[in-house]
Amino acid sequence: MNTTDYIVNGILVLIVLRQVRGGRLDLSNLVLPVVLVGATAAYYLRDVPTAGNDLVLELVLAGAGAVLGVLCGITTRLWRRNDGVYAKAGVAAAAFWVFGMAFRMGFVFAADHGAGDAIADFSRAHEITSSQAWVAAFVLMALSEAVARLVAIRYRGYRMSSSPAIPSVSV
Repeated sequence: MNTTDYIVNGILVLIVLRQVRGGRLDLSNLVLPVVLVGATAAYYLRDVPTAGNDLVLELVLAGAGAVLGVLCGITTRLWRRNDGVYAKAGVAAAAFWVFGMAFRMGFVFAADHGAGDAIADFSRAHEITSSQAWVAAFVLMALSEAVARLVAIRYRGYRMSSSPAIPSVSV
C-alpha cells in the first residue's frame, strides 16, 4: 500500500467516525459518503476484468460488502425528533464497517508481506486472471458496503419519518 491508499482508507474510516458521533439525517450526510466512495472508485476502478472467474470473485466480494453494509445500517440507532430523524452508529455498526476495511487492508498487507505466492496459486487454481481482478473485487466490496449501509439507514429513516408520530400518554 502506498501513501494514497492509507489516506483513502483513513477518509473511509472518518465516515464511520462521523456516524459514531451521530447527527440528523440530511442531504450533507447523504452526499458526502457518496462523493467519497465515488472518488475512491474513480481512483481505483480502472478496469473490471470478467475473464475466467474474475466476475465470480467480484460478485462474491461485492455481495459480502453489501451484507456488511446492511448489517451496519440495521445496527445503527435511529430516533425521531421534531426536526427530523437522527442516526448514531454504535459499537456493532462500527465493528461491521471496520471488519470490512480490516479484511481489505489485511489482504493487501498479506500480499505485500509474503502471501503473494499463495494468492497467485489461489488465483491460478480458481482461474482469476489478474491482480486487477482482486483490485476491482475489493473496490466493489467497499462500494457495495457503503451504498448498502446508506440505503439501509435512509430506508429506515424514511420509514420512521413517514410513520405517524405516537402521541405521548399522560397518566
